[in-house]
Amino acid sequence: MITEVWGVSRPGCPDFALWRCGEGPVVLDHGLTLAPDRGLDALTACDLVVVPGRVDALASVSPAVLRALRAAHEAKVPIASLCAGAFVLGAAGLLDGRRTVTHWALTGALAERHPAARVQPDVLFTEDGGVWTSAGTAAGIDLCLHLVRRAHGAAVANTIARRMVTAAHREGGQAQFVERPVPAPAAAQSAVADTLDWARHHLAEPLSVADLARRSGTAPRTFARHFTQLTGTTPAHWLIRQRVPRRSGCWRPPTWRSSRWRSAPGSAPPPCSAATSLASSVSRPRVTAGRSPGPRPARSPSA
Repeated sequence: MITEVWGVSRPGCPDFALWRCGEGPVVLDHGLTLAPDRGLDALTACDLVVVPGRVDALASVSPAVLRALRAAHEAKVPIASLCAGAFVLGAAGLLDGRRTVTHWALTGALAERHPAARVQPDVLFTEDGGVWTSAGTAAGIDLCLHLVRRAHGAAVANTIARRMVTAAHREGGQAQFVERPVPAPAAAQSAVADTLDWARHHLAEPLSVADLARRSGTAPRTFARHFTQLTGTTPAHWLIRQRVPRRSGCWRPPTWRSSRWRSAPGSAPPPCSAATSLASSVSRPRVTAGRSPGPRPARSPSA
C-alpha cells in the first residue's frame, strides 16, 4: 500500500522518492524478503515516516528501530502507522497521552499493552501531536491518501485514488465493520440504503435528519439509531461528509453511467521527491531536494 501510493510514478503527481530504511532484510509473508536501501539514521532526513502493519502485533521490536523512531519524532518528522503498526509506535513511547487507533480487533490489546495511550476504537484514522495511526488495510489507504491531500492538495490525492480505483475519501468509522451480535433488521437496512441513495441526489437541498427519517418511513430517533449502527456515523455527520468532497473537487455525479472525474482546477504540481523508509517495521517518504514542494502533512491545518 505504501509503494502503491508513494512509489508509483503517475502523470500529474509529484515524483516521490520512496526510501526503505532498516537494519537489514525483513522477512514478509509467503516467503518474500524486503531489503532496505537506507539505514535507520535516514529517518530523520525524511518528510514522513510510515510504519507498516505487522502480522504479530505483540512481537518485540528492535531497540534500534525504537530509538530511530523517537529520534525522527524529536526532529519534528511526521510519523504514521498502518493497522498493527500502532504497536510499534506504542513500544517507542510515541502513543503516551495521545489519541490513537488500530484495527478494531486489536484495540483492546493496544489499550492493555499501552494504557497511557488514548485508544479510539471507532475511527478510521487519527492524529495527535504529529503522530498518525490508522485502523485496518482500507483505513491505511484512507490515511495515506489523506496525508497526500494535506501535503500536495486534493487534485493529487484524487489522481492517485482514481488510479488505485478507490475512494478519495470515505465517511464513517470502523464501527460499521465491527462484528455485532444483534444486527439491524433487514427492513431497516433496506430503508437506510434507499434513503442514502435518495439523499445523494438531493445534497443541494437543506436536508435534515427529520427529512431523512420521513423518507425512510421511520421516526427520527429510530432512523438515527439504525443509521449509526449500519454506517458507523450519525446522519448529520454523513451529510456534511457528502457535501464537503462535492465542494473540494472530488465529488462525482451520482449516476450509474460511466463518467470522468474532474480534478480541482489548477496546474499540476512541480516534481518533487518524497521518500519512504522501512525498518524491520518502519517505512517512510522523503524529499531528496532539501525541502518538499508542499507543507509537511502534520503541520498543515486540518483538511
